[in-house]
Amino acid sequence: QERLVESGGGLAQAGGSLRLSCAASLGTFSQYAMGWFRQAPRKEREFVAVISYTGRSTYYADSVKGRFIISRDNAKNTVSLQMNILKVEDTAVYSCAAAQWGTTPREAKDYTYWGQGTQVTVSS
Repeated sequence: QERLVESGGGLAQAGGSLRLSCAASLGTFSQYAMGWFRQAPRKEREFVAVISYTGRSTYYADSVKGRFIISRDNAKNTVSLQMNILKVEDTAVYSCAAAQWGTTPREAKDYTYWGQGTQVTVSS
């Protein structure tokens, strides 16, 4: 059964770092582009970052470009999001998602499988 499980969320101070991980049970993990989305209270879910199924392409939202880094380990069926120089406005529930044969999809509708999410809270 396909499943995505996030970990690594928590509390951080502004300017600090956190690393999120997503463990995937997807059959052939290397066939899936993996994305991260986030949703803050009273806001719409928004795209954060994506890495293609080959791992050769990445794309970031402007709000996190230069601060966040997405990576994948196909041997371990995991995707990670290294979040640096955190800002209070990064506070949200972060979810990973999978899109089969995707290059760098940026819309939620393009993803088939979703994790439950992990809370990230950044304090000033």
